[in-house]
Amino acid sequence: MGPQTAEHAPGQQTAISADRIFDGYRWHNDAVILIDQGLVLCVQPRDRAGGGPTEVMPPGTLLAPGFIDLQINGGGGILLNDSPTPEAMRAIARAHRRYGTTSCLPTLISDSRSKMKTAIAAAKSSAGTDGILGLHLEGPFISPARPGIHRRDLILSATREDLDWLVELAAVGSSLVTLAPECVPGGFIKTLASSGIRVSVGHSEATSDTLSAAIVDGLSGVTHLFNAMPAMSAREPGIVGVALTDARLTAGIILDGIHVDPLVARAAFAAKDRTNIALVSDAMPTVGTEQDHFDLMGRRIHLRNGRLVSEQGTLAGAHLNMASAVKNAVTLIGICLDDALRAASLVPARFLGIEHHRGALRAGARADIVALTANLDVVATWMAGKRA
Repeated sequence: MGPQTAEHAPGQQTAISADRIFDGYRWHNDAVILIDQGLVLCVQPRDRAGGGPTEVMPPGTLLAPGFIDLQINGGGGILLNDSPTPEAMRAIARAHRRYGTTSCLPTLISDSRSKMKTAIAAAKSSAGTDGILGLHLEGPFISPARPGIHRRDLILSATREDLDWLVELAAVGSSLVTLAPECVPGGFIKTLASSGIRVSVGHSEATSDTLSAAIVDGLSGVTHLFNAMPAMSAREPGIVGVALTDARLTAGIILDGIHVDPLVARAAFAAKDRTNIALVSDAMPTVGTEQDHFDLMGRRIHLRNGRLVSEQGTLAGAHLNMASAVKNAVTLIGICLDDALRAASLVPARFLGIEHHRGALRAGARADIVALTANLDVVATWMAGKRA
């Protein structure tokens, strides 16, 4: 049985009713979300709702804030690096919407300076549409010692002149730059962070001292924790050690059961404040398609048993969506559903500084909502109160 939908006039208050609603902070049983002009008015008991149009979800359905993905390279058969245009960004965002993602940062991995400038211009015109918050530049100012799937010939040395075009990201909604702190000039991170751009460490071999100094300069994120960085050891805490102990850092983590062993991920959630771990998809073009391969900047990438790998066996992003990441957090890692839902919505919203209008179903926030079954499969998604 599908949800019952009532017709309503433009501007009229509407409501969505479900057995359980998680507002980002706590649960409400047998409740409704009241919506007016795309914004949440409140969450309240069903028996207190007025007589306005109400969409009644099937028994057992739960509602939660729409997911926010900080790292999404592609989807629906499209890779952003192949086509860094507004149209491609919107198509990628739409491909992930069926999986509960209502906001995202399309992500460009290491590429030429001209390609990155093109992506920045595209993000300027598409930010604010189709749930696109801004742009994530993952590289090219990363460590050649930790390239991952990034092409070594496109890993570049940062100069102060690069700041002239990078700071243009400040005009692109909420944006993020992943870099290796040990590979950029002094003052580079401080300039980006002071302009309002989020800076994250990734594909790096930074020592704990180097990373701590970067945090003082404004670095606030960790890109795909445990991947493309040295392992923590007894006398070398490195990036992982700082990430797990410094509350100023929000760490993204890929929970596909491949990038990070479930036991290691469980240790991370046990060690770190759970308000500072964000689920990310690191999704590639195969998400939302039946494709079993694609080309990544001249290299063939194959989907084998859920794993995206190059011919040499290097992991190349993930065949993952945010709904699956949430389910894996609960079923593979064993964290509570509350924390899993927050890691997919409120935590990334706080990291980007947009928690007052996204990431939670609070008064005045955008009515970005996902409906899930008891098995955490997506039933429906709303953006600004409208069925997506």
